[in-house]
Amino acid sequence: MNSKKIANLALFTTIALAVYAAESTLAPILPVPGMKLGLANIVTLVMIRNFTARDTFLVLIMRILLSTFFFGQFISLLYSLCGGLLCFAVMLMVNKLLQGHYLFLTSILGGTVHNLGQLLIAFLLTSVSGVLVYLPFLVISGILTGLFTGLCAHFAQKYLMPVISRF
Repeated sequence: MNSKKIANLALFTTIALAVYAAESTLAPILPVPGMKLGLANIVTLVMIRNFTARDTFLVLIMRILLSTFFFGQFISLLYSLCGGLLCFAVMLMVNKLLQGHYLFLTSILGGTVHNLGQLLIAFLLTSVSGVLVYLPFLVISGILTGLFTGLCAHFAQKYLMPVISRF
């Protein structure tokens, strides 16, 4: 791996971590556990479009590990990893299927699967079927926040990538 690639991956990791930190200071949208915008996913979406799956995976894992280290608890690592890895896999497949078009659809499916992954890990950890009552709220949340982050990623792709690619 050359130094330019390492610098780019470090830059995207830093951006994702900064966005995550900024979002963590915001009040929850609704009083439903686990419901947030997922703005750091914008970086994942932009990377899926412009970098290899391996590079995107590395930045995602680093962001999850660092955000847990700086802002979370150990248990949040399980939720973030489960949701993040499922989201990554689905977005990668959808992006390939749609040939890089319709980034907002990729994001909607990714956001929904991310929430389902976190609900799955909550169920596995607690063995309480009552957590499934959140399913409709988290599906709706995944669709709405996925649409928002997908549109943000579209504009970041359009305006940010030309600036970054000059370096």
